[in-house]
Amino acid sequence: MVYVLTEMQASVAVMSYDDDEGRLTDLETVSALPETFTGNRSGAEIAAHPNGKVVYTSNRGQNTIAIFDVAQGGRLKLRGAAPSGGRTPRHFALAPGAGYLFAANQDSNNVVVFRVDAGSGELIPPGVVLDVPSPVCVVFAG
Repeated sequence: MVYVLTEMQASVAVMSYDDDEGRLTDLETVSALPETFTGNRSGAEIAAHPNGKVVYTSNRGQNTIAIFDVAQGGRLKLRGAAPSGGRTPRHFALAPGAGYLFAANQDSNNVVVFRVDAGSGELIPPGVVLDVPSPVCVVFAG
């Protein structure tokens, strides 16, 4: 499965990939925001949990990290969202082993660390908030 975040709509395009043909087939597009949301729709980052059961996206207009369950056939169902702990979550990254998610909140000058539940992929509220001027990217090296 291939998941593509559409920035200006804060939605995820779900596609299947044919390795033999090198071809993508569009399956669905799913909003990363609730139907009732009326503010700025803007996404910035997408990542799949290594367990293959959860996909995350950032919602800059709502200041959240959206959580999707991966259903049969790779389709997505929006489970909900966790507050990013700041303003304008520009980027986030799962730490090696996927036990933590680091959210870079550009307009509140912080990086918020969430614990990730290994079974459900749920984001557990932050225990650590790091002051970082205008963070826009998180990368793990080593």
